[in-house]
Amino acid sequence: MPHEREVPSRHVGQVVHADPSAVYDFASDVANLPVWASGLATSGVRVEGDHLVVDSPMGSVRVRFVARNALGVLDHDVTLPSGTVVHNPFRVLPHPDGSELLFTVRQIELTDEEFARDVETVRQDLERLARHIESLGSAADPLTG
Repeated sequence: MPHEREVPSRHVGQVVHADPSAVYDFASDVANLPVWASGLATSGVRVEGDHLVVDSPMGSVRVRFVARNALGVLDHDVTLPSGTVVHNPFRVLPHPDGSELLFTVRQIELTDEEFARDVETVRQDLERLARHIESLGSAADPLTG
């Protein structure tokens, strides 16, 4: 798909001291989005067909996640209020300290300043997700079982 300019991307990572399957299970449960994904869901999630509709800082957006899988893939497409669809690669990867979250942010329909804010929001969201999962206790801790 040709673009007039190159679309910059930033990869945001966060280590989580928890088993990848526990991290994936929590992050893939769309009811948990408002707990940690402030850049995407500011309130409850509504299901409409095979899409989710969420109230976000961008307005009402439609979200479609890939099917549950054993690979830790949480990719999702977000349809912005403008109608533009943004593909968001998101992975839960095994890591020597438990898991690593890896999210790719792309600069689509954003100024450089907005893009920098979006990257920072994703960083904070992944940090919030890690803290929340780690606070769930030893059941999710790979070091204590």
